[in-house]
Amino acid sequence: MNNRIPPGSFGIPVLGETLSFVFDRDFARKRYQQYGSIFKTHLLGRPTVVMAGSEALEFVLSSHIENFSWREGWPNNFKTLLGESLFLQDGEEHRRNRRLMMPALHGPALANYVSTMEDITRSYLQKWEKKQEFTWFQEFKQLTFDIASQLLLGTRPGPECVRLSQLFAAMTNGLFAINPLPLPFTTFGKAIAARNEILEHLTQVVREHQQNPTKDALSLLVQAQDEEGNRMSEKELIAQSLLLLFAGHETTTSMLTWLCVELAHHPEVLEKARVEQLQLASQGDLDLEQLGKMPYLEQVLWEVERLHQPVGGGFRGVIKDFEFKGYHVPAGWQLLYSIMITHSLKEIYLEPERFDPDRFSPQRQEHKKYPFSLVGFGGGPRICIGIAFAKMEMKIIAAHLLRDYHWEILPNQSLETVLVPSNRPKDGLRVRFQPR
Repeated sequence: MNNRIPPGSFGIPVLGETLSFVFDRDFARKRYQQYGSIFKTHLLGRPTVVMAGSEALEFVLSSHIENFSWREGWPNNFKTLLGESLFLQDGEEHRRNRRLMMPALHGPALANYVSTMEDITRSYLQKWEKKQEFTWFQEFKQLTFDIASQLLLGTRPGPECVRLSQLFAAMTNGLFAINPLPLPFTTFGKAIAARNEILEHLTQVVREHQQNPTKDALSLLVQAQDEEGNRMSEKELIAQSLLLLFAGHETTTSMLTWLCVELAHHPEVLEKARVEQLQLASQGDLDLEQLGKMPYLEQVLWEVERLHQPVGGGFRGVIKDFEFKGYHVPAGWQLLYSIMITHSLKEIYLEPERFDPDRFSPQRQEHKKYPFSLVGFGGGPRICIGIAFAKMEMKIIAAHLLRDYHWEILPNQSLETVLVPSNRPKDGLRVRFQPR
């Protein structure tokens, strides 16, 4: 029996290395350089093993998935705020609910979403034309939230959407709140209050849908049945709706913002992406078929996902001892797998710090050298359930921007990366925006 635990440091008593982890962007990278693809630390009150690189990620996300639990892994703030949703479910319960939710986010259902996604996008483009100067991160956040709440929950546009969007922002801020006291004036306390208001709203929405289902994703969930003919309970429907809304706009906002930063910084990439779009535009309006014919835009989006992954990694609880690279990790530890390090490894990606969509061209396909090299949306059986929804939405928005608009980054702002609560440029990307 091998008892060698991975190298690394547990840091100071109680806090461990939590503060460095939260405030130092290079926390994991420094330790990866020192120790390699597996090392130990102490985060959020628990001994933690960090794993990185394509081999480590395949181990965690695919081949040894039964050694790990989602529910046991994520910090308590997540459990409190995202409660009983798919995100924190394991095993059979997770498989059943995922099967019930899949149809609402894939295949024929997606085809029904295209025109609504486009209509909402157009209304924002008109609003931005009038504004001319604005902070894009905030705007994208509202746009993606509108799309998520209208398509997934059937919310009508207007003040309702705006209020919900603000509540979600308050809730998200609580996910990484260092002070876990749920007092009214703490970030976490405000997050809980916001979550309670969201749940109240969702309860009404779910009940309306149970009485009069329409074409949105929630209606499909209300009607979905498993093999035994069982449906989701009201409580489950509310929890899954909360997750869909949360996951359905946070990450997309991050990627869209960085997409626009990188296109502004790389005129040659912008030009190439624009030519592809104008060629498609000359054949008619944007539709589902056209969305499947944008190979270069896909490469650009992959490169944004690689270089600016919306989420830097994921937590798991180790529920069964395991060995990796000659090291032993006991059950009861927390595991953090690093997407950020994996996406920046020189053995996978040539000059990883460069923005270069051509690395995904049919000739190079750097991400195909090793499995689990590009995992911005996760990988394996638990890959993000909304990946097709998100990619379609980003393509629609990007296609319109490339076909009809021009933007420049305003001076005197910081585009430095901020990772918490979600990956964005520090000042949110202030731009001047006009029709081409």
